[in-house]
Amino acid sequence: MRKIKRGDQVVVITGKDKGKRGPVLGIPSDEKLVIEGVNIARKHQKPNPMKGISGGIVEKAMPIHISNVALVNPATNQGDKVGFKLLADGRKVRFFKSNNEVIDA
Repeated sequence: MRKIKRGDQVVVITGKDKGKRGPVLGIPSDEKLVIEGVNIARKHQKPNPMKGISGGIVEKAMPIHISNVALVNPATNQGDKVGFKLLADGRKVRFFKSNNEVIDA
């Protein structure tokens, strides 16, 4: 089980995009995340008429290290640390460490 999953709302806590928020679009490796609107790179793309791709400069979201983001706590609307705990029925769930609120109900 991972502390941050696809679709979670996160905030960048360090780096050039500090303070930006967005949902996690994908997890390309164990230590990297792709977040919407964060770590944008400009790429020069050749046109490919066979695939219907027009050429030019396109913007692409690049991966960012998982240690540079924090999960957004909806109660406080700020980044928060995440932990794991076992419920009485034996399920393993994520929870916010500041207020012990369970994320996965």
